[in-house]
Amino acid sequence: MAAVDLTSHPGHLARRLQQAHYLLWNTMVSEEITSPQFAVLNALVAEPGLDQRTVGERVGLDRSTIAEVISRLTRRALLDKVRDPQDGRRFLLALTEDGLRTHRKLTVRTARMNQVFLSPLSAEEQTLFLELIQRVSDAAEGLRNPAEPLVDQG
Repeated sequence: MAAVDLTSHPGHLARRLQQAHYLLWNTMVSEEITSPQFAVLNALVAEPGLDQRTVGERVGLDRSTIAEVISRLTRRALLDKVRDPQDGRRFLLALTEDGLRTHRKLTVRTARMNQVFLSPLSAEEQTLFLELIQRVSDAAEGLRNPAEPLVDQG
């Protein structure tokens, strides 16, 4: 049996892309705050007072992962959890002053990291790449609910 050409396997390429992102993130952005943690901070800058479930949906993290990310950010005093006055079972999230400062600092660093990450592509290719990867990412969200087929089976 012949070896498979993994350069035609999107999962293999996505893993390699993720490795490159992780390396750049740790060297150019932060060794303390992860990319998913930054995504949560960013979601709460955009929409302060969201609940944990909604933040998870906004940033594409499952329930257990978002719970762990929220827990870590709370322990670092970057965000506060406040009980929802309309629903005592829910907690609303808000960035602390340290959380806002951290977000501002990392936003500048992520912009530079993204420039480096996308530098092999022309401006037009960067736009196309981001559009395509967004489309695939959005479609992959359907995998979380297998009752809804991604492709017409007919």
